[in-house]
Amino acid sequence: MLVAGCSHEPEKKDSPKKSSFSVKSLGKSDIDNVLDIHVQEIRGYLRDLMIKLYKRNPRELEKSSYHEIEKNVARVFDEQHNWKFEELQNSKSIDAIHLAFDQTYAGDRVFALIVGLTSMIMAAYDNKTDFYMLDRVDAQKLYNSARNIEIAVWKVEHDVDIGGQLYLYTNSLPGEEANLSYERLFGKMIATQDNIAIVIADRTNRVIKKVIQELATAVFLPI
Repeated sequence: MLVAGCSHEPEKKDSPKKSSFSVKSLGKSDIDNVLDIHVQEIRGYLRDLMIKLYKRNPRELEKSSYHEIEKNVARVFDEQHNWKFEELQNSKSIDAIHLAFDQTYAGDRVFALIVGLTSMIMAAYDNKTDFYMLDRVDAQKLYNSARNIEIAVWKVEHDVDIGGQLYLYTNSLPGEEANLSYERLFGKMIATQDNIAIVIADRTNRVIKKVIQELATAVFLPI
């Protein structure tokens, strides 16, 4: 009885918890875990951005077949697909981003932008969210995706329609209360991609080809 009593002694609250073991962790290196974290982070930022853009641009949500923000977010981030949506003319990546700023496009520009950014960034990760030792990621593609985000940000802040109105509203307009939350969110996305690009380049002993462009005339880089 005494032995049994000792074996069931409750753990102290401050005692360290035992880490749970996962078989799949056997196939992962440290860099794989770093990649997993960066993918989760960037997808989280994109999800937050989509929600914020819909709240700032409710007219775009009205154009969607799904008039609820949560349903549109789920379509992008919670479902398995090949990034082809009929309302985007099956465009993805850079083509979908361009569609968001196309004067002739009458659809949901928020959906087009987020699908474009997300599919472009995921292509840089070889469309994986879970990495293992045999997986390889191209540092140049990760770097290029960061530059493409910068170009997209410039277009969001400067591209206007035939009437001189921005296609999508983000940061504060003159006369409005200061709001730089979009700028900070975009900055986090760019930093995330730049950081992982440096990590992968160092790991693979590859040199990243740096590209300098004037944002006003910049072209999206291939992924």
